[in-house]
Amino acid sequence: MFATLSLPAGHELPAPQGAPTVRVRSADELCNALRRARARALTLDGSGMDRVLRIDAARGLIEVQAATSWAVLAAQLAPHGVPLEPFARLSALPATVGEAVSLAAAGPDGLPVAAHVTALTLATPDGELRRADRDANRELLKTVLGGQGVIGVLYSLTLSVESLRRSAASASAAVELDIPAATAPRAAAWSARYLLPPDQLDAFLKDVRALVEERRPALLGISVRRYLPDASCRLNWATREWAGVQLRFGIRTTVGASVGATEVRRLLLAAALARGGSFPISEARDATRSQLALCYPMLGEFLAEKRCVDPAGRLHNAWYRDMTAKLRTEPCDVRWGRA
Repeated sequence: MFATLSLPAGHELPAPQGAPTVRVRSADELCNALRRARARALTLDGSGMDRVLRIDAARGLIEVQAATSWAVLAAQLAPHGVPLEPFARLSALPATVGEAVSLAAAGPDGLPVAAHVTALTLATPDGELRRADRDANRELLKTVLGGQGVIGVLYSLTLSVESLRRSAASASAAVELDIPAATAPRAAAWSARYLLPPDQLDAFLKDVRALVEERRPALLGISVRRYLPDASCRLNWATREWAGVQLRFGIRTTVGASVGATEVRRLLLAAALARGGSFPISEARDATRSQLALCYPMLGEFLAEKRCVDPAGRLHNAWYRDMTAKLRTEPCDVRWGRA
């Protein structure tokens, strides 16, 4: 079976040639579609799973389908006196709640949105519905939160309204640093994020400027955000307070320019790690196997768990294929450990 997903979500696969598109709106439709996909490839469109399912005012909880947007969530909670506009306005946050949780993206205060999840419901690759919360199936919950969408297909998420409110109330904007304007025209742009100990931020920015002077990439912008620690995810990038640095570059659409951009990204990553830094696991395209083992010693265990819940490899994406290829083909001089 080869299924593609569109929630919309990151790491989407290209549709297999001739594969039908199945749009699902409910848990039953989702599970039935995954069961059908055992025999025939299909494209699974979950963008219709975009409804608020319930608001439990007494317990301070709200359950939403995975493709619900932050704008819809904010509109639903506004009459209850819970202003969530900072979530809806945050351009760096994926548009849907499910994608943001799958990537453990940082919310407006820098805390991963996974921290606000009290329970979730997902469909396994075999089409079975499973529920996990902070008390029951806790290990499954930790594996799915920040699990890059490869453990199962999220159907719904239950969020703590008070936790969301505190996050929105503590919102802080990214700081844009002044840089000389790029003079050469560019046809496209790329960006990369790095995580630095706050006391190493200035030193890393000096490394960036030195590299820009040497390699002459068209640096378009630098922004810095504060990221807060959280232990909700097994595949956890938020291990401590970080200064998150996003670098934006212009690039010509030529093979040579693409190769040069890749080399610059790898040099920047090496500079960040040399300063005691890290990188979001969702942006591990330029990391070597040794760098992955250094920053994410739990990755091998996570991928083993993925194979246990999906032995037939029915659910995968570009991120998963990249990670398994690195572990299979690249040498590693760092011992894999446990989280």
